Amino acid sequence: MKFAACIEYDGSPFYGWQRLSHAPTVQEHVEQALSQVAAEPIQVVCAGRTDTGVHGLGQIIHFETSAERLQRGWLFGSNAHLPDGIAMRWIQPVVEDFHARFSAYSRRYRYIILNRQARPALLHKRVHWQHGELDAAAMHQAAQVLVGEQDFSSFRAAGCQARHAIREITEIQVSREQDFIHVDIAANAFLHHMVRNIVGSLLKVGAGERPLEWIAELLALRDRTQAGMTAPAAGLYFVHVAYPAVFGLPSTYTLPRFVI
Repeated sequence: MKFAACIEYDGSPFYGWQRLSHAPTVQEHVEQALSQVAAEPIQVVCAGRTDTGVHGLGQIIHFETSAERLQRGWLFGSNAHLPDGIAMRWIQPVVEDFHARFSAYSRRYRYIILNRQARPALLHKRVHWQHGELDAAAMHQAAQVLVGEQDFSSFRAAGCQARHAIREITEIQVSREQDFIHVDIAANAFLHHMVRNIVGSLLKVGAGERPLEWIAELLALRDRTQAGMTAPAAGLYFVHVAYPAVFGLPSTYTLPRFVI
Protein backbone atom coordinates (compact mmCIF):
# COMPACT_ATOMS: atom_id res chain seq x y z
CA MET A 1 0.00 0.00 0.00
CA LYS A 2 0.97 3.62 -0.44
CA PHE A 3 0.42 6.16 2.32
CA ALA A 4 0.65 9.94 2.57
CA ALA A 5 1.39 11.59 5.91
CA CYS A 6 1.85 15.10 7.31
CA ILE A 7 4.93 15.76 9.43
CA GLU A 8 5.43 18.64 11.87
CA TYR A 9 8.90 19.43 13.22
CA ASP A 10 11.05 21.87 15.12
CA GLY A 11 14.03 22.26 12.81
CA SER A 12 16.38 23.64 15.48
CA PRO A 13 18.11 20.36 16.49
CA PHE A 14 18.30 18.89 13.00
CA TYR A 15 20.52 19.39 9.97
CA GLY A 16 17.59 19.87 7.65
CA TRP A 17 15.15 17.37 6.19
CA GLN A 18 17.29 15.24 3.88
CA ARG A 19 19.01 12.16 5.28
CA LEU A 20 22.75 12.58 5.93
CA SER A 21 25.39 10.07 6.92
CA HIS A 22 27.12 12.37 9.42
CA ALA A 23 24.36 14.37 11.17
CA PRO A 24 20.79 13.95 12.51
CA THR A 25 18.00 14.89 10.10
CA VAL A 26 14.21 14.85 10.13
CA GLN A 27 13.97 12.29 7.33
CA GLU A 28 16.23 9.89 9.19
CA HIS A 29 14.04 9.94 12.31
CA VAL A 30 10.79 9.64 10.33
CA GLU A 31 12.07 6.64 8.40
CA GLN A 32 13.34 4.97 11.56
CA ALA A 33 9.99 5.43 13.30
CA LEU A 34 7.97 4.11 10.35
CA SER A 35 10.33 1.17 9.98
CA GLN A 36 9.77 0.28 13.63
CA VAL A 37 5.99 0.28 13.14
CA ALA A 38 6.15 -1.62 9.84
CA ALA A 39 8.81 -4.09 11.02
CA GLU A 40 10.50 -3.56 7.65
CA PRO A 41 12.69 -0.85 6.10
CA ILE A 42 10.71 2.23 5.01
CA GLN A 43 11.94 5.05 2.78
CA VAL A 44 9.95 8.25 2.38
CA VAL A 45 9.65 10.93 -0.29
CA CYS A 46 8.89 14.51 0.81
CA ALA A 47 7.12 17.43 -0.85
CA GLY A 48 10.03 19.83 -0.31
CA ARG A 49 13.37 19.57 1.46
CA THR A 50 14.05 22.12 4.19
CA ASP A 51 17.42 23.38 5.42
CA THR A 52 19.08 23.23 8.80
CA GLY A 53 17.01 25.12 11.38
CA VAL A 54 13.89 25.51 9.20
CA HIS A 55 10.64 24.39 10.82
CA GLY A 56 7.76 22.40 9.35
CA LEU A 57 4.04 22.41 10.09
CA GLY A 58 2.79 20.75 6.93
CA GLN A 59 5.56 18.69 5.35
CA ILE A 60 3.95 15.95 3.25
CA ILE A 61 5.55 12.57 2.63
CA HIS A 62 4.60 9.36 0.91
CA PHE A 63 5.89 5.83 1.38
CA GLU A 64 5.07 2.29 0.31
CA THR A 65 4.88 -0.76 2.53
CA SER A 66 3.65 -4.34 2.60
CA ALA A 67 2.86 -4.04 6.33
CA GLU A 68 -0.81 -3.99 7.29
CA ARG A 69 -1.60 -1.62 10.15
CA LEU A 70 -4.61 0.45 11.14
CA GLN A 71 -4.26 4.18 10.45
CA ARG A 72 -4.40 4.72 14.21
CA GLY A 73 -1.56 2.25 14.59
CA TRP A 74 0.61 4.08 12.05
CA LEU A 75 -0.07 7.44 13.72
CA PHE A 76 0.36 6.52 17.37
CA GLY A 77 3.10 4.00 16.69
CA SER A 78 5.17 6.45 14.65
CA ASN A 79 4.78 9.24 17.19
CA ALA A 80 5.83 6.88 19.97
CA HIS A 81 9.14 6.31 18.17
CA LEU A 82 9.76 9.92 17.08
CA PRO A 83 11.82 12.40 19.15
CA ASP A 84 10.02 15.29 20.86
CA GLY A 85 10.80 17.73 18.04
CA ILE A 86 9.02 15.68 15.34
CA ALA A 87 5.40 14.48 15.14
CA MET A 88 3.12 12.91 12.57
CA ARG A 89 -0.09 14.95 12.32
CA TRP A 90 -2.11 12.62 10.09
CA ILE A 91 -1.72 9.64 7.78
CA GLN A 92 -3.97 8.10 5.14
CA PRO A 93 -3.78 5.68 2.20
CA VAL A 94 -3.42 7.19 -1.27
CA VAL A 95 -3.71 5.93 -4.82
CA GLU A 96 -0.69 4.48 -6.58
CA ASP A 97 -0.03 7.53 -8.79
CA PHE A 98 0.18 9.99 -5.86
CA HIS A 99 3.62 11.55 -5.40
CA ALA A 100 4.38 13.88 -2.48
CA ARG A 101 6.59 16.11 -4.63
CA PHE A 102 5.39 15.82 -8.21
CA SER A 103 1.64 15.75 -7.48
CA ALA A 104 1.80 19.06 -5.57
CA TYR A 105 0.78 22.26 -7.36
CA SER A 106 1.53 24.78 -4.58
CA ARG A 107 3.67 25.21 -1.48
CA ARG A 108 3.31 27.82 1.23
CA TYR A 109 5.88 29.28 3.65
CA ARG A 110 5.64 31.81 6.46
CA TYR A 111 8.64 33.81 7.71
CA ILE A 112 8.28 35.37 11.17
CA ILE A 113 10.25 38.46 12.24
CA LEU A 114 10.19 39.74 15.81
CA ASN A 115 10.63 43.50 15.42
CA ARG A 116 11.41 45.06 18.81
CA GLN A 117 14.42 46.39 20.72
CA ALA A 118 14.79 43.47 23.15
CA ARG A 119 16.00 40.11 21.87
CA PRO A 120 13.72 37.10 22.45
CA ALA A 121 14.30 34.40 25.04
CA LEU A 122 11.34 32.02 24.78
CA LEU A 123 11.25 32.42 20.99
CA HIS A 124 14.97 31.86 20.49
CA LYS A 125 15.39 29.82 17.27
CA ARG A 126 11.67 30.26 16.52
CA VAL A 127 11.77 33.75 14.96
CA HIS A 128 14.24 36.14 13.36
CA TRP A 129 14.87 39.11 15.63
CA GLN A 130 15.33 42.57 14.09
CA HIS A 131 15.70 45.43 16.58
CA GLY A 132 15.56 48.34 14.12
CA GLU A 133 12.08 49.60 13.22
CA LEU A 134 10.72 47.98 10.05
CA ASP A 135 8.03 49.36 7.73
CA ALA A 136 5.88 46.29 6.99
CA ALA A 137 3.65 48.24 4.60
CA ALA A 138 6.64 49.23 2.48
CA MET A 139 7.88 45.64 2.48
CA HIS A 140 4.48 44.44 1.29
CA GLN A 141 4.26 47.04 -1.47
CA ALA A 142 7.76 46.30 -2.72
CA ALA A 143 7.12 42.54 -2.73
CA GLN A 144 4.16 42.66 -5.10
CA VAL A 145 6.44 42.81 -8.18
CA LEU A 146 7.46 39.23 -7.34
CA VAL A 147 3.97 37.84 -8.05
CA GLY A 148 3.73 35.86 -11.28
CA GLU A 149 5.90 33.49 -13.30
CA GLN A 150 9.37 35.02 -13.42
CA ASP A 151 13.09 34.34 -13.32
CA PHE A 152 14.17 34.40 -9.66
CA SER A 153 17.93 34.09 -10.26
CA SER A 154 18.58 37.04 -7.91
CA PHE A 155 16.98 35.07 -5.07
CA ARG A 156 18.44 31.57 -5.53
CA ALA A 157 21.37 30.15 -3.57
CA ALA A 158 24.70 29.98 -5.36
CA GLY A 159 24.68 26.20 -5.00
CA CYS A 160 21.07 25.73 -6.14
CA GLN A 161 20.83 22.61 -8.33
CA ALA A 162 17.55 23.45 -10.06
CA ARG A 163 17.73 23.32 -13.86
CA HIS A 164 16.34 26.85 -14.18
CA ALA A 165 15.18 29.74 -12.00
CA ILE A 166 11.66 30.15 -13.42
CA ARG A 167 9.05 29.87 -10.67
CA GLU A 168 5.54 31.26 -10.18
CA ILE A 169 4.71 33.10 -6.97
CA THR A 170 0.93 33.17 -6.61
CA GLU A 171 0.80 35.24 -3.42
CA ILE A 172 3.10 37.25 -1.18
CA GLN A 173 1.82 39.16 1.82
CA VAL A 174 3.73 41.14 4.45
CA SER A 175 1.75 42.08 7.54
CA ARG A 176 2.38 43.26 11.09
CA GLU A 177 0.75 41.88 14.24
CA GLN A 178 2.02 43.86 17.25
CA ASP A 179 5.80 43.23 17.33
CA PHE A 180 5.64 40.43 14.77
CA ILE A 181 5.99 40.80 11.02
CA HIS A 182 4.75 37.89 8.90
CA VAL A 183 5.93 37.25 5.35
CA ASP A 184 3.62 34.74 3.67
CA ILE A 185 4.64 33.31 0.30
CA ALA A 186 2.89 30.73 -1.89
CA ALA A 187 4.34 29.43 -5.15
CA ASN A 188 4.23 26.42 -7.43
CA ALA A 189 7.77 25.56 -6.26
CA PHE A 190 10.76 27.24 -4.66
CA LEU A 191 14.46 27.50 -5.39
CA HIS A 192 17.10 26.76 -2.76
CA HIS A 193 17.04 29.61 -0.18
CA MET A 194 14.51 31.50 -2.32
CA VAL A 195 12.21 32.54 0.53
CA ARG A 196 15.07 33.50 2.85
CA ASN A 197 16.78 35.51 0.11
CA ILE A 198 13.56 37.36 -0.71
CA VAL A 199 13.06 38.15 2.98
CA GLY A 200 16.67 39.31 3.30
CA SER A 201 16.11 41.86 0.53
CA LEU A 202 12.71 42.95 1.87
CA LEU A 203 14.35 43.65 5.24
CA LYS A 204 16.50 46.31 3.57
CA VAL A 205 13.39 47.95 2.16
CA GLY A 206 11.64 47.76 5.52
CA ALA A 207 14.64 49.35 7.25
CA GLY A 208 14.68 52.22 4.74
CA GLU A 209 18.07 51.22 3.33
CA ARG A 210 16.65 50.62 -0.15
CA PRO A 211 13.68 52.16 -2.04
CA LEU A 212 10.51 50.29 -2.95
CA GLU A 213 11.69 49.96 -6.56
CA TRP A 214 14.80 48.04 -5.55
CA ILE A 215 13.07 44.63 -5.49
CA ALA A 216 11.94 45.09 -9.11
CA GLU A 217 15.49 46.10 -10.05
CA LEU A 218 16.89 42.96 -8.42
CA LEU A 219 14.40 40.79 -10.26
CA ALA A 220 15.49 42.30 -13.57
CA LEU A 221 19.21 41.99 -12.78
CA ARG A 222 19.04 38.20 -12.23
CA ASP A 223 22.18 38.50 -10.12
CA ARG A 224 22.26 37.00 -6.62
CA THR A 225 25.28 39.10 -5.62
CA GLN A 226 23.24 42.31 -5.90
CA ALA A 227 20.47 41.23 -3.50
CA GLY A 228 20.25 41.26 0.29
CA MET A 229 21.49 38.70 2.77
CA THR A 230 20.04 35.25 3.23
CA ALA A 231 17.69 35.69 6.20
CA PRO A 232 18.33 33.27 9.10
CA ALA A 233 16.63 29.88 9.03
CA ALA A 234 15.07 30.27 12.49
CA GLY A 235 12.14 32.38 11.26
CA LEU A 236 11.08 30.12 8.39
CA TYR A 237 8.14 27.68 8.52
CA PHE A 238 7.08 25.26 5.78
CA VAL A 239 3.32 25.60 6.25
CA HIS A 240 1.33 23.78 3.59
CA VAL A 241 1.38 21.76 0.38
CA ALA A 242 -1.65 21.82 -1.95
CA TYR A 243 -2.70 18.86 -4.11
CA PRO A 244 -5.54 18.28 -6.57
CA ALA A 245 -8.80 17.40 -4.79
CA VAL A 246 -8.86 13.99 -6.50
CA PHE A 247 -6.27 12.73 -4.00
CA GLY A 248 -8.54 13.51 -1.04
CA LEU A 249 -5.86 14.98 1.22
CA PRO A 250 -6.68 17.58 3.92
CA SER A 251 -6.71 21.06 2.39
CA THR A 252 -6.78 23.17 5.55
CA TYR A 253 -3.67 24.53 7.24
CA THR A 254 -2.65 26.58 10.24
CA LEU A 255 -0.34 29.60 10.05
CA PRO A 256 2.17 29.78 12.90
CA ARG A 257 1.90 32.88 15.08
CA PHE A 258 3.10 34.10 18.45
CA VAL A 259 1.71 36.68 20.85
CA ILE A 260 3.86 38.20 23.57
